[in-house]
Amino acid sequence: MTFSLDFLGASGGVTGSRTLVRFDGYSSLVDCGLFQGPKEVRQKNWEPMLDPSVKIDSVVLTHAHLDHSGYLPRLFGQGWRGPVYCSEGTADLLPVMLRDAAYLESEFAGYANRVGYSNHKPALPLFTQNDVDLVVKNLKPMKRDEWIQLAPDVSIRFGNAGHIIGASHIQFTFAHPNGTRILTFSGDLGHDRSPTMKAPDPVAETDALVVESTYGDRLHPRTNIVEEFAAIAKRTFERGGVLVIPAFAVGRAQEILYIIRLAEDQGLIPRVPVILDSPMSQIATKVFFEHPEDHREGSPFSKEDGRDYYLPSNFIATVSSDDSMLACMRGGPLIIISAAGMLNGGRILHHLKARLPKPENTVLFCGYQAEGTKGRTLQERVGGIDVLRIHHQEIPIEAEIATMVSLSAHGDWQDISAWVKRMKRPPSHVIINHGNPEAMTAMAQHIRDILPNAEVTPMLAPGRLKLF
Repeated sequence: MTFSLDFLGASGGVTGSRTLVRFDGYSSLVDCGLFQGPKEVRQKNWEPMLDPSVKIDSVVLTHAHLDHSGYLPRLFGQGWRGPVYCSEGTADLLPVMLRDAAYLESEFAGYANRVGYSNHKPALPLFTQNDVDLVVKNLKPMKRDEWIQLAPDVSIRFGNAGHIIGASHIQFTFAHPNGTRILTFSGDLGHDRSPTMKAPDPVAETDALVVESTYGDRLHPRTNIVEEFAAIAKRTFERGGVLVIPAFAVGRAQEILYIIRLAEDQGLIPRVPVILDSPMSQIATKVFFEHPEDHREGSPFSKEDGRDYYLPSNFIATVSSDDSMLACMRGGPLIIISAAGMLNGGRILHHLKARLPKPENTVLFCGYQAEGTKGRTLQERVGGIDVLRIHHQEIPIEAEIATMVSLSAHGDWQDISAWVKRMKRPPSHVIINHGNPEAMTAMAQHIRDILPNAEVTPMLAPGRLKLF
């Protein structure tokens, strides 16, 4: 009887999450994510994921973020057919995420063909809307906390991971000759400081654990996030400036809007115009209100009349690209929230072109910026840059650059350690993934400190592990 884990992505990095679980002839792919970041990393998305002889019976998703789900249309476009198991919240968010990604792929390919900068003639999108439709047709939404049988000897169960709507940790059970074995994937774990999302649910027991380490070497400030945000906004407004917030359309945009409303209600900031320039965020917000089970009691997303308590007083949602361009020309004081969160495309780039050259403005990062992205480059001024290249133009950087790591939807190493410590029967083997090498190595040591008898393996590169 064979049992192995093939780590195909998110090994020594935080994107391209893909792990193939193989047990006695059955194989399930946990997450099917896109590689994101610099060109040499994104290029991996064009490579075959697996040898054609390798069988995949099912895909199981922890959540809808593209670094965990975005390769699915490519997989279906290559001819794979099978069930994609996920939580109900993920099943509602995933079509929104994938259709937007397919649209951007089409736009990128079209622009490359018009400008002629691609080596491919013609340039093609990584996947299409038709590929996304195939994914959606094969989604199998599942309730949390109920065991689902995948094969005679294999079952799975979803539990709340507290990261975004639908985000789940996943447990597998395997009927082993020496007794049932449990394997747990943490997925991306949240924390207990979000003003809207519930904290991750505990896991009672597991024999082996695959755990993320995005912030395995860092701690988030335990500060009042409303007051922290208000201080940044207030100094921007006092300069007559515009506060530009690159935000992930799913999760972060909704939380920021609520924080602005709280800051207004507490009298910490004036009621300035707040523009949400992200059609996908508007669609995702509707999904958020449809899943109160993932939200804290008392948050606006858990109430029937929550919309009355959620949006800022002077809220504007753009619809057309013309609306977006007009927003680029408005003066401050003003808040603009736009996607994409790592500056890897979308309307946010037009806002940065307009706002970065002016010192009265502020660009506020409030989510993880992967290495090699424009977001990380600007956030940390990598190489001491004083210009940012956008749409083949050098844009001067004169605006204030600020970061609120306390708004991250990922737990830090203390949050992850606390989640592991709550297990009544902790794992004998812990595998660390989904982090850069420094974060993975640090997280491995934190796990060894709390589980001194466990075997701890940081997956610093793709590879295979045999368990049980």
